[in-house]
Amino acid sequence: MQPSKVYFTNMRTSYENSLPEKLTRLIKKAGIETIDFADRFVAIKVHFGEPGNLSFIRPNFAYAVAEVIRARGGKPFLTDCNTLYTGSRKNALDHLEAAARNGFSSVSTGCQIIIADGLKGLDEALVPVEGGKHIKQAKIGQAIMDADIFVSLTHFKGHEGVGFGGALKNIGMGSGSRAGKMEQHCDGKPEVDSALCRGCRQCGKQCAHGAITYHGEKRIASIDHALCVGCGRCIAACNFDAISNEGGNSDRILGEKIAEYSLAVLQNRPSFHINLVMQVSPNCDCHAENDMPIIPDVGMFASFDPVALDQACADACNRQPVMPNSQLADHLAAGEHHHDHFTDSAPGTDWTVALAHAEELGIGTRQYELITVK
Repeated sequence: MQPSKVYFTNMRTSYENSLPEKLTRLIKKAGIETIDFADRFVAIKVHFGEPGNLSFIRPNFAYAVAEVIRARGGKPFLTDCNTLYTGSRKNALDHLEAAARNGFSSVSTGCQIIIADGLKGLDEALVPVEGGKHIKQAKIGQAIMDADIFVSLTHFKGHEGVGFGGALKNIGMGSGSRAGKMEQHCDGKPEVDSALCRGCRQCGKQCAHGAITYHGEKRIASIDHALCVGCGRCIAACNFDAISNEGGNSDRILGEKIAEYSLAVLQNRPSFHINLVMQVSPNCDCHAENDMPIIPDVGMFASFDPVALDQACADACNRQPVMPNSQLADHLAAGEHHHDHFTDSAPGTDWTVALAHAEELGIGTRQYELITVK
């Protein structure tokens, strides 16, 4: 496979040249306008940020991308799927409120916002994954799969589970419905916390296998694991966080599942990918806080190939100096030396797993040609 082209611009500006304008120039140079957007629905996959976290991508950057798409006749919308964990984005109402609190609106972004897996995270498309080692049928937010074209706009940062969160993490994990996220994160089957169960019986309405029954005056739910298939829809249906799955995967399996979910999202339609390598915090933007960056801001990258894009961003980050007093600096001072900023920041992780598996699946290549745009 030939090296893929990855386009880069730094964070320097002038009086006549803002960062959103530089982003516009970057994605045009990278070829986004060669996509036929006319009268087509375009999903722009972003992360709206957990309230309390301040390192997510500003809406201004989303506006710049949406404006280019609208100018070519496209119909863009910003989208994300609900989260599996307890937080401010586990249903569409809370998710939209969190987005609004963080500045995302139709005015600030130039397009509408749709939570792709619906009110409770149950609206999903079942997408075959050809060649999948772990996933045979991915559970993707329905609105994402309904779009004609897919664009990822990603805050590139560290991640405590897979080393870094880049394009593949945004595409694969981010586009999974709540059940899809459970499938990627966990093995095994969910359990009911009887102390939290309210006896509302909403979970049973979502179970197609008769695995959920209710007991006692309070109608406390229980799950028969002999009948349960581990689909996770009961977790999405519970408004009280009474159902969860603690059977976590190894980080290696997690990375491979993210690659397989990415394939499900990207196959058989045009796509384009943008990574903003700035405020490179050590952990995911799903946290309700963001620790100080582990390295200085690097710049903005764009490519048709998300694998090459993530590889180029990782390489650029590893060329940067360590920020004093950061988590990375603390770990290095304590003796963590893997000669990789992301592994040193999150020991035990290996970000190369997802990229290598994505390459095996034919999503893209880790070989790239870096083209600088001024």
